[in-house]
Amino acid sequence: MPLLPKEPADLALAPVAAHVDQNLARLRDMSVAQIEADLALQRNDEPHHSDPSARAARVLFAALRFTDMHGWQAEITSDYARVRLSGGSVSVELGLSPTIRSYIMG
Repeated sequence: MPLLPKEPADLALAPVAAHVDQNLARLRDMSVAQIEADLALQRNDEPHHSDPSARAARVLFAALRFTDMHGWQAEITSDYARVRLSGGSVSVELGLSPTIRSYIMG
């Protein structure tokens, strides 16, 4: 049975998820050091952060960069393995690559 939109925000989920995934694709094939340098450049700040939650916030910043969220909210899951999009009648989780997860975990 197909999943039909139940709220107006549901209609925007696909383009939001696709754009977030596209932003994450840039980081997927980088090494941990390259991810760290790229995020420092994107945020114009220091590359070294010792706290996993701070590194997760940096990844989320890159994932959402230039994305019109259309009312959707995004967060990194507590196990640092996925980006969860919520705000409509459903939620969607986009997996993070092992290298991105290694960056977050330190």
